[in-house]
Amino acid sequence: MISMYTLQEIIIRSYKQGESQRKISKELQVNRKTVKRYIDLYVLQEKEASSIEESQVSFLSSRPVYHTGNRPKIKLTQDVEGVIDELLALNEQKKNQGLKKQQLKKKDILEELHKRGFDIGYTSVCNHISNKLGTPKPQEAFIRQIYRPGSVCEFDWGEIRLNIFGVQTRLQLAVFTSAYSNHRMAYIYQRQDSLSFMEAHVRYFREIGGVFREIVYDNMRVAIAKFVGKYEKEPTRSLLALRAHYQFSHRFCNIYRGNEKGHVERSVEYVRRKSFALKDSFDDIDQAQIHLNAVLTKLNNEHQKVTGKTAHSLLQEEKLVMAPTPRADMLCSQEVQLRVDKYATVSYKTNRYSVPDHLVGDFIDLKVFSREVHIYHKNVRMFIHPRSYQIHQWVINIEHYLNTFKKKPGALPGSVALASNTYLKTLYVQYFSNVPRDFIELLSYCKEYMINDERLEDSVRRLVNECKGEITVEKLRALLGNSQASQSPTRDDSICLLAKQQLAIVTGLMN
Repeated sequence: MISMYTLQEIIIRSYKQGESQRKISKELQVNRKTVKRYIDLYVLQEKEASSIEESQVSFLSSRPVYHTGNRPKIKLTQDVEGVIDELLALNEQKKNQGLKKQQLKKKDILEELHKRGFDIGYTSVCNHISNKLGTPKPQEAFIRQIYRPGSVCEFDWGEIRLNIFGVQTRLQLAVFTSAYSNHRMAYIYQRQDSLSFMEAHVRYFREIGGVFREIVYDNMRVAIAKFVGKYEKEPTRSLLALRAHYQFSHRFCNIYRGNEKGHVERSVEYVRRKSFALKDSFDDIDQAQIHLNAVLTKLNNEHQKVTGKTAHSLLQEEKLVMAPTPRADMLCSQEVQLRVDKYATVSYKTNRYSVPDHLVGDFIDLKVFSREVHIYHKNVRMFIHPRSYQIHQWVINIEHYLNTFKKKPGALPGSVALASNTYLKTLYVQYFSNVPRDFIELLSYCKEYMINDERLEDSVRRLVNECKGEITVEKLRALLGNSQASQSPTRDDSICLLAKQQLAIVTGLMN
């Protein structure tokens, strides 16, 4: 589109100075057909106007316009529209699954189009989506604040729903955001409980290597014990313990005013969308956390529009004025004393955890963490179980029942202890279903020499591939003992001799 100045120059040079269209086109760097078109429009308007002065004033003071009503769209092609419609359908699918907060926004759709090689602008994407979905609702206004380095960090919880090993699981996202640098960190937990709340702070302070002067919270139950009066709020013991250990102050937002935090309300939505809008299926929570960490690293290393610096580099500036972290991390656990029942288990929050069977009837100390349950007896740690957040689950380790199984081998096939370990259950059914005592002997041998399931599985696979006979405990013990000896880089002569003897036995069995 030519400017109003160029339009005036075309008319003035043609009528006042008598220049040819070719000369005007050459000097003004305008296509000759364009020059001719505007001259013809001027002549046509001059004929229709009541006076020459009126036509000159009207035509030369009007901005040139293009009639683009029937012009085809160049960049918003059918392929681009197909990708946009595909992503909008994905949003609708997430909405129907209850994952409304993990939908893609227009900017995310634009980034996905660029990743797929389409050259298109943000306005074209927004216009297409608006025409398809209708006019969006008016957005809330926020007032920008000024923060000093190391002064304020904001914390909040956000819910996410991930497909963990084929099961849609509701999880919680603990998000920290520095108000000055906009640096973000987030951690995935099963519950919004006190242990997760404390552990998230411990992990955050340890990873950034400093402590902010003030942390801002909204009215979450893990931070506020009760309301005192209309505006005063009493912090929980968990928050008081964190304050005492890390020496920071806190501030609560007003009720239903999460936007008073400013940054973190946006960060929860931003982190959740960037991390899990396109990918929400993982084998376990640890894999989801690794994916989340990779996304946050990428986001924190992107250059910000206002400062031109990355959030990571701005955080390094903040660390110069932040308080140092204590030498030791705060211990985040709950302790409870329980009696072992007749099934050699203890019950905690509707779930049962196994203990060694010789402790039946004794009292044990249970130290509960957000992800693990530690079992102590007379100040000695006996075992560590993964913590279960389901209800009425039996978290069993078969090694705890070996002494009992030696006395009652008939109880092995139908036991929960065997059923809870898929690999051992399969191994028993395939090779030891008629000789349960041999299988118990094999498990005792593995426990004594600390042989895990992976190593046992590898040994069984080797015997199946190389030995045509049946799988027996003697063959497995010989092979496992040989592997155990061969793994040590330095051995004295007696051990080397024993290893050679075991190797000879295995070779004879295979032959």
